[in-house]
This record gives sequence, C-alpha cells and structure tokens, in this order.
Amino acid sequence: MITYLIEAVFAYSRRILTGIRRRRRTFAALTSVSLVIGLAAVAWMVLGPLDPEPYLAVESSREILDRHGRLMCSFINSDDHWVFERDLDTISPYLVQATIAAEDQRFYRHPGVDPMAVIRAIGQNLRYGRVVSGASTLTMQVVKLTEPTPRTFIGKMMQATRAMRLERRASKDDILQAYLNKVPYGLNLLGCEAAARRYFDKPARELTLAEAALLAGLPKAPGNFLPTRYPDRARVRRDYVLARMHEEGFIDDANFEAATAEPVRARWNSFPEQARHLAMAVRPQLAPGEIVHTALDSRIQQFVENNLVKAVRGYEDAITNAAAIVIDVETAEVLARVGSADFFDTPGGGQVDATRASRSPGSALKPFTYALAMQRQLLYPSEMLYDGRLDYGLYSPDNFDGLHAGLTTADYALKRSLNVPAVAVQDRIGAAALHRFLRDAGLTTLTNAPSHYGLGLTLGNCEVRLDELAAAYAMLANLGEYRPLRHRFDEPETTPRRLLHRGVALAVYDMLDSPLPEEFHRNIIRTSGSPPRAAWKTGTSTGLFDAWAFVFNQHYVVGVWMGNNDARSSEWLVGAKTALPLATVLFRGLPEKSTASWPSNRGDLRETRICARSGLPASRWCKNTRTARLPSTLYLHRTCDMHHPGPDGDPIERWPGSAKGWDLAAIQAPRIRTNDQDSEPSGSSHRRTAALRILEPVDQAEYVLTGESGGDRLRLRTSHDAHGAIHWYLNDRYVGPAQPDAPVHLELEPGAHKLTGMNPDNGAIDTVRFTVHSSRRVF
Repeated sequence: MITYLIEAVFAYSRRILTGIRRRRRTFAALTSVSLVIGLAAVAWMVLGPLDPEPYLAVESSREILDRHGRLMCSFINSDDHWVFERDLDTISPYLVQATIAAEDQRFYRHPGVDPMAVIRAIGQNLRYGRVVSGASTLTMQVVKLTEPTPRTFIGKMMQATRAMRLERRASKDDILQAYLNKVPYGLNLLGCEAAARRYFDKPARELTLAEAALLAGLPKAPGNFLPTRYPDRARVRRDYVLARMHEEGFIDDANFEAATAEPVRARWNSFPEQARHLAMAVRPQLAPGEIVHTALDSRIQQFVENNLVKAVRGYEDAITNAAAIVIDVETAEVLARVGSADFFDTPGGGQVDATRASRSPGSALKPFTYALAMQRQLLYPSEMLYDGRLDYGLYSPDNFDGLHAGLTTADYALKRSLNVPAVAVQDRIGAAALHRFLRDAGLTTLTNAPSHYGLGLTLGNCEVRLDELAAAYAMLANLGEYRPLRHRFDEPETTPRRLLHRGVALAVYDMLDSPLPEEFHRNIIRTSGSPPRAAWKTGTSTGLFDAWAFVFNQHYVVGVWMGNNDARSSEWLVGAKTALPLATVLFRGLPEKSTASWPSNRGDLRETRICARSGLPASRWCKNTRTARLPSTLYLHRTCDMHHPGPDGDPIERWPGSAKGWDLAAIQAPRIRTNDQDSEPSGSSHRRTAALRILEPVDQAEYVLTGESGGDRLRLRTSHDAHGAIHWYLNDRYVGPAQPDAPVHLELEPGAHKLTGMNPDNGAIDTVRFTVHSSRRVF
C-alpha cells in the first residue's frame, strides 16, 4: 500500500505540472498543489518515524515457574496490576478468533486503519447525534494502551497515524499478541493470561470456546461486564461475541448452540502461591517482568504442602510446624521444598524457612560416621561392636531408651540407631575427621572447632539445616558423589565430587535398608506391585525438640523436620513417631520412574569369609565362619584377633578387657592413632610389627610399555610371599589373592597407580605407587 501511495504522489505531481504548463490556470495550479500536499501528508503519516518496541512491550509480573512451565508464584507489577505475558501460540485459538470477531474482523486485511469501519462509524455517529462508534482497530487500541489520547478528532488522527506507522514496523501477530497481553479485562487484570487464571483458574491456552468468548467481550467495558459481579450482563456480551464468531465462520452451528447454552462459570480464583519461601528468597534478585524457571515440580510441591498441613493438624498444639524437601538423586534438583506447614498461619512465623533453619539433628548424622569409618579402613559393616556402659570420664553416652544390646554388628547398630556403638566408631576416626567430612558434604553450619563437638558430634550435638543435610543424604543415595542442590535451571551445573567409594555407599544402603512402617503404606496400590525398596534414618534431638526423618533410594531423597518455632519440646517429637510417618507418605506418593530404584552391585561389594563370632575377616584360627558382603575397597587387614592358639595348639577365644577402645581386630596390642590420620594405608606408617614390604614394583617406579606380547606383565612380589596368601589391591580395587605357588601377574596400563598388598594372617600391609608410560619420555 505504501508503494502505491508514493507512486500516486509522483504520478499526480507530474500530471499537475503538465496541466499547469498547458492551461496556465492559477486556480487549478493551487488546487493541484493542495492535493499534492495532502497526499504528501498522508504519506508522511504512514512513513514517519516510530519505534515499535514501546507499543509491543509489556510490563509483566515477576513469575516463578516449575520445571514444566507451570505457574507456582507471582508478584504484582509496579503499577499494581497482574500481567502475565504470553506468546500468541500459547493462547487459546478460540480467544484469538473471538477477539478478532468482536473487535476487528478485518484485522489481517487493513493497514492499521479500517476505512470501512470509519465510514460506518461516521454514519452511526451522525445518525445518533453523538459518538457511539470510534472505528478503532486492534492496532489503534494497542497504540492507545501505550499512549492514551483524548477522544477527539485530533486524538483519533494521532492514533490512526501511529497505528499505520506501527503496522509498517511490526507483524500482525506481534500486534495481536501485544493487545492480548496489555488490554484490561476488569479488576486489576491486564492481559488474557491473568484474566483466565483469575476468572477460570486455568491458563489462557486451556480456555474453552464459551470462556474465550466471555473474555473477548470484556475489554469493551470491563466494569460493566465484570462476570463475578454482573454474570447476566457478561452472558449477554458473551453470546454477542459467539454470534459474531458464527457470522465470521469461526464456529459452526453446533459449537455456537453448545457454547451459548453454557452458564457463566466465572468466579474469583487466587493465583498459585506455591513455594512461597523460595519465591520470597529470589524476589529481590528479579528484574521487573523476569520469569524464573525452577527445578521444582508444582504437583509434587502441592502434594507435599497439603500433607504437611494435614500432619501438623493431627498433633494440635504439641507440634505446630514442619518442613520438607524432595530431591531428585540423579540431578540433585529440588523437586519440592516447603519451609513451613502454613506460610500465613504458623505459630512463631510461617514466613521463617525451616528448611534453612539450624536445628539439632540427633541420630541423623550416624550414617555418615559409619560411612567415613569404612572409607578410612577402620570398620567393616559385619564386625561386632559393644553396646553397653561406656565411660569417657566427663562423658558417658547412653542409648535413647536406656537399654543396651550387648554385642551387635555395626549393621544392626546403625539400623537400631544405637548411641554407644556410634560413639565408639567416631572414637576410632576422630572428631576432626568426621567434622571435616561433614563439612565436605555441605554442612556449613558446623562452624566451631571439632573439639567443641567432641564425641557427641555423631549424636547430633550440633546444628544443621534440613536442606544441607538432605543434600548430604543425596550424596549417599548417589553412591558417594556429592553435588550442591539445584533449585533453578539458570544455575550452573556443578561437577560431582566423590566423597565415598561406591562400595562404601552400597554398604550404607544395605545397612539402612529396612521396610518402611507397614501401617503407613498398606493402602497404597502401585502398578508395579510391591513398593520400591527404601533406605531410611530418623533423628531426635536431645530434649525432644526436633524430629527428623530421611528416606531415599536411587530415585529420590525425602527429608522431613517437625518441631515448634518457639523451641517447645514435646513427647511427640521423636523421629520414628512423627517425622518418619510423614516422610513415608511423601516418599510413597512420588511418581514412579522406569529405572531401577535400588543400586546394583557392579563388583563394588564382594563376598568375604568372616569369623562368625567377631564379624571380622577370618584368621586361620577362626573355626566357625560365614560369608558377608563387604566393600571391595576395604582392605582385609583388620582380621579377627579373638581366636588364637592355646597352650595345646587348639584355638582359644579372648575378649577385650575394656569397652573403651573396643576393637576385636586388636585385642592385645593397643591401638595407636595419630591425630586425624589419613584414611588410606600408605607406606611404613601403617605397617605392624611383622612388617610387610612390597619388593616389586618398588615405590615410585616408572615403566615404559613395550607393546610386545607378554612383555608388559609384572609379577607382584612381597617379603611375605613364602609364608601364605597375599591380597592385592590396585587403585583401591581388589585384584585377587596370591599364593606361594600361584603369584599374581599384573597387566600394566598407562597412568599413575597405587598398589597395596595385605597379609590376612597378621593384617600387615604395604603400599607403593608407580607410573606406566605408553612411550619413552625424554627427561
């Protein structure tokens, strides 16, 4: 059209000049010049400068979306309006068609101003003697929404001018999208998305034909047709829009009749208010109109929020608050995070995020103590520990129920959450080592020196955060690899850090593997039959102030805290009584995955012959033995020291003389531990009296591969080869046993390696390191 106007101006100018030369009539010349000026003015109206960005831009509300793009929480914009900008292809086609039929049926054919509508408006206004029709197109309305002008002739001309300029610089779809995102729909709602959510509790893409027609009729006079106040007026206007859609051919007779028969179902609905604590935390960081895509799942979030409210109500005033977090193990993404039972009505302040509050964890730290002891070669899950009176002078730990089990395996002690064995295990590894390990696992609240916590650290005489402790459990669930929790998809992904050997993590899985309380899931029916296996651990703070529970497998980690904001104690605040039932309901209610929920053993656990009495790797004097699955990275150097030859040569059984320092692998010789010793046996610092020396390869040796058949094999030799079996470990992986008549030959591979040999009879070990090069280096 613009090209046509320009050509018309020049063509008409040439004709004027020709006429002037021929007729030389002054009046005709002046008239012609006036027409040229008029045409030039029209061209200027269309071709003049205009920046389309302000007309298309929308000052949207800040939004918090879940991982699927569903709205979870939002904040009003600076003008106190609710505005949710949406792309045109995410808006119901019914609403697009209804808007065009009701407001501008020739929208896709006119250049911003509809001449036919102008003629119709002039006729109607003259007929009624007042302005009853303005002939505004959708483009003119977009201009007016951005730059309001008076309802005068000059105002209309300004709108028309800018509308034609806007049409030259923006597509029809962009203009229509701007209209649907900016036009008022009543109350303080701008745009169809806010209106659809307020009136129909659904996004604009899900509007039905009748709902879309009702919304399309509101911009004409939002206050007059407000469906929540004037439903009858709104219905009349809706039916008019449906009739226009029918006339324009957007809908057929059947759809028209069905839609007009529907009642007006609009009502006032609240916008989603999920994950309020997370939303309030990120709100100061958001620019106006910014949208945050979180890792949360709104359906899981709502499920958790509902169950927290229900759980707390069941205890009346005894327990007034709860918090929970759900983590996807594979990605460390937070699927749900609820900081209080009720954001607006929790005694002591529901706005306080209890997932970030520091609380005493009780026994919830014990799995990490046992895991670290295995990682540092100081514990086997099968070995017998002592559960009885234990005196450390000023400190004497006792069990929660005051009862003692006597001799118990480490596995059973952790399952039963016995305090005395846990303290004994921490005594082996030291408070400094456990403190550092917990810090490495993300517990930032352990800010005091290890000596401040002492032997009570494993019993939870500290304060931790629910989210950080859940992340540590996610490390266990992820087979020893730790990564920080991820709440938002715009957060950078981090490289996992391995804190535990895979076999050690598998052992913890086995130690915590136990059916969840039957009464909490007996009515749950799953398509896969029996519910997936789960490992779990509870915690109760001293004085009954905090109850904790963590349930996990390879799919999810669920962490729960229950308590009171005013730090009141309650006899109900016991992890197994309150937090575990809630955690069970949450865990069993999570979506099933197609992958295995329980980790497989890929050689990380191996069957080992152990003494039936001590639970330690059997010595040659142990007559009664059985097999147990132990982490393959555990050296078998701590063999049973209970059984020794008696005076007549037959094995006799002996026991430690004191419960303090209990270790059935070293009954006679006192255990010597340097402060915070390394976790891995290395060199002479770990050798016993009957020293074992690796003769080949020598420490720090370097080899170059020859590539010849059989030329890159190395026979492993020690100073004990003639006396019995030697167990070999390469890079903490079990290679196999060597016998005096059957040595082990190692196939060399490029890289730096660590080789450990162990004599199972006396526990003597030695470690060397060597390097293999693929080709000769130049030094």
